Amino acid sequence: MKSQNLHIVYIEDDPEMVDLVALILTRHGYKVSSAYSGSEGLEIIQKTLPDLILLDIMMPDMDGWEVYQKLKRQQETKNIPTIIITAKSQPVDRVLGLHIAKVDDFIAKPFHPQELLESIERVLEKQKQ
Repeated sequence: MKSQNLHIVYIEDDPEMVDLVALILTRHGYKVSSAYSGSEGLEIIQKTLPDLILLDIMMPDMDGWEVYQKLKRQQETKNIPTIIITAKSQPVDRVLGLHIAKVDDFIAKPFHPQELLESIERVLEKQKQ
């Protein structure tokens, strides 16, 4: 899938992580918008309706699960694919994300840039079908 013109919103409270992921993705042709809190992320998503959302779980104002639930309850945003990127990497967290919440993918920090890119490509390709 061509990454040109595809818009990704990354919601993460760690500025260094945001910068790193934005650098990786922009070098591969994606347009990236960053939000440093759940509420800021929801605002950006409502305005831009991105192609994909990358979402951290542990954030101070509103955790990622709350953001995800709000997105899934709204008609305009419920079908936007979401990949969780989190330090919560216990098997129970993965099961909760993939099988209970039904996120599109789950990536544990730290991760290799190629793992992120492959996950994004896989999720966007599946979304097209």
